[in-house]
Parts: sequence; C-alpha cells; structure tokens
Amino acid sequence: MTILELFHRAARSVPAYADFLRAQGVDPATVTESSAIPLMTKVNYHQRYPLPDRCHHGRLSDAVTVALSSGSTGTPTVWPRSAGDEQIVTARFEQVFRDSFRAAERSTLAVVCFPLGNWVGGLYTVAACRRLAADGFPMTLAAPGNNVDEILRVVGELGAWFDQTVLLGYPPFVKNVIDAGRAHGFDWPTYDIKLVLAGEVFSEQWRDLVAARAGTADPVTGVASLYGTADAGVLGNETPLSVRIRRFLAQHPDLASSLLGDSRLPTLVQYDPADRPFEAGPDGTLTFSADGLAPLIRYHIADEGGVLPYDELVTWCRDHGFEPGDGPRLPFIYVFGRSLFTVSFFGANVYPENVAVGLERPEVSDWTTGRFVLRTVEDADRDRHLLVVVELAAGAQATPARERLAAESIRAELLRLNSEFAHYVPEHSRTPRVQLRPAGDPEYFPVGVKHRYTMEGLRGDR
Repeated sequence: MTILELFHRAARSVPAYADFLRAQGVDPATVTESSAIPLMTKVNYHQRYPLPDRCHHGRLSDAVTVALSSGSTGTPTVWPRSAGDEQIVTARFEQVFRDSFRAAERSTLAVVCFPLGNWVGGLYTVAACRRLAADGFPMTLAAPGNNVDEILRVVGELGAWFDQTVLLGYPPFVKNVIDAGRAHGFDWPTYDIKLVLAGEVFSEQWRDLVAARAGTADPVTGVASLYGTADAGVLGNETPLSVRIRRFLAQHPDLASSLLGDSRLPTLVQYDPADRPFEAGPDGTLTFSADGLAPLIRYHIADEGGVLPYDELVTWCRDHGFEPGDGPRLPFIYVFGRSLFTVSFFGANVYPENVAVGLERPEVSDWTTGRFVLRTVEDADRDRHLLVVVELAAGAQATPARERLAAESIRAELLRLNSEFAHYVPEHSRTPRVQLRPAGDPEYFPVGVKHRYTMEGLRGDR
C-alpha cells in the first residue's frame, strides 16, 4: 500500500486522523501527492487523541495485544497491536533467521533476552519467533527474559541439543550474558552462538569483540541488528550486505562522512518499502508510514538519519573501490540515533557511539561491560569537564590506573572519530574524567530497565 493509499484509507476510517486533518486544514479529497500530507508526531497526534480513536473504526477491541514503549524520553506510551502488525514484523525476523543464520535448515534454540511483560521488545520477539516456528522453521523458543542466571541455565541445559543457539536482546545486556557465561566456564563456541540485537547503535569493533567472546565464527552473518520503534515494531534489519558496507564505512570514516554528512557510524539496515515506506524528514531526520490497527502516516520520529536507494549505495561502494557483494535488492536506511542523547562540550556534539569505541579496546573491554553514562559537569571554579561514568564487569575492581587507561582510550577515539571534538575542544580539556562504578550500580546502571547513556550535568562531581 502506498503512502497516498494509506492516507485516504485512514482519513475515512480512523476518527482521530480525520479530526487531525481538519485541525491541519487538510481536505483529503484534494490531496493527490504524499508531500501534501501533514507530518504526524507523538505530540501533535498520539498525545492529543484517545487510544481507541486512533484505531480503525475507533475499535480498540480489534487489538490482539498491547505493548508499552520503554519510556526513555518520558512517560511510557501504550501501542495496540493486531495480528497483521505482528506478521509484518515477523518478515524482518525471518529475513535474518533465514538468510543470515540459515535457520530454515538448521535446528535453532531462540533465547529471548529482552525484558518480558508489556514491554515492546520482548512481546514482539516472542510473537515473531513463535510464528516462524509455526511456519515450519525447526526452531524452539525459550523466553527467560533479562535474567542472566535463567538465560545461562536454558542455554546450558538445552543448547547442546540444537545446531545453533540465537540470543536476542539489547546489545550491552547480551554482552553481559556472554561475559557472565565465560566467567562460569561456559564453552560458548560449542553452542554455535548467533545474536539478534536491537535498541542501540554499536560499533564494528563491538561486533567483533562480542562475536569473538561468543565464538561466533563470522560476525557478518552471525550478528544482526534490528531497527525499530515502539510505535511500529521492527522497521528494518541488517543483512550480510548492509553489514559488509557498514564495515567498509567504519574503516574509512572520511568516506563515510562524505556519504552520510556525519562523522558518526550509523546503524545501516535494509527495509521493505511495500510495508514501511520511509522518507527523508526535516533537518536530517526520518519519517515512515505504516498500516496497522493504529496506522501511522508520514510519522516523524526523532531519529536522525536518511534513505539510500539500493542502486545508489551499491554503485557508490564500487566507485570507491569496494565490491559489496550480493544481497536483497531493497533500499537502505541509516540511523544515527536521537540528537537528544548527545552532550554538548565546548560547542562540540559528543555522541555516545564515539565514546563506546574507546571502551571496546582490548585493554579496557576485559574489565568493563560497555555501558556508561556521559555527562558534562562543573567544578567549584565553574570550569566544565566531560565526565564518563563506566560500569565495571562483575568482580572487576576500580583503580586509578584503570580510570586513567579508560580516559586515555576514550580521548583517542573521540579525536579519531569526532572532528568537532578535535577542532573545538581545547587540548587541556580533551581527556575526560572517568568514574568506575560496580556492575548494576543503582544510580547509573539499574538492573532491568533500558539504559540511558546521557545525563544532564550537575555541579560538584569530582
């Protein structure tokens, strides 16, 4: 269904959308181009209308389930789901399991490590894996949620009976699971581990590090990221083709910056425009449209990124001496994340994904989890400092030497990856202050909630 067809259908059958168009001064009968359709946002639409009115024919009872957003930017929001919504999301999981993991021909233990309950990640993942099993994939689902001991128990008792085991969860949590297993003497390679990740941008160094610790033979085909939102579920997924291109961009940051207009390395996924058409939104952001029980039409999300047609990106790679190989002929989207998760320091935008690479160096990654909180703070003289609070791995000890090592590693990667930081920040302020906190620290790293990588600065931090 095209954006225009979806627009006219929603204008006829969704009470809230019909009122939204009237308030915007839009007569649906006069709209013949999708560019004339007003942008929809959480503020101007979801927060203005009751949940049933945002459903087709005003019937919330048509939902088979509801999910909650993580609430990372405010109060959690309820999203109704129909069986059709879940089927579209399952197609993205299927592409990963079939094309990357060969799960249609290999017995697979799928272990859901997302938080369970009403949270969207766990609900969607369980539903998608059950559908794949029902459709004939030789797949068995286990759903221990984000309980490390239960995950290790499930893998230890069942993993040996399957050709491969897939862990599905948020990147830093899955890394914690793998590290905990290693600490308990787990021989991860015997389970032929694959990973499905979602919710955060990670670096290619992180992919290599975690794949090596899990014994995953090929990081390109064995580790796949999903891009999605609570609003509409999974919107796109990494393919071996997109991963190969992303790894090339990671090795050539200058080329990546010229292509994408930013020094950061984004998530790069492919998507099906027949299900979730994307458009470039204002100020380098993204919009998408999605049919479903509560349709979204030209929905403007806060994610920074853009759209790249298949032929355009593949040709660009070849023009720059890189052969990306075969893959699905689907367009790409690149996603940097949300600008509100950056910290401004001496006028330079400091991004969590740049800091993360500094913690992925071998001399640091052995005693940290990869989670951190980025802040700017003032001292008693009102001088500003960049502060990085880093989570230690379980059992690791904080020492001044380790704080210095982490700070120097972060500084080196910020200078390498972030041209603003290198040009704007004075030499004497480029080395961040690092605090090491124990795993699960309740102030910075509470267990069981989605992690936030930035906090507003406060006075008085050391």
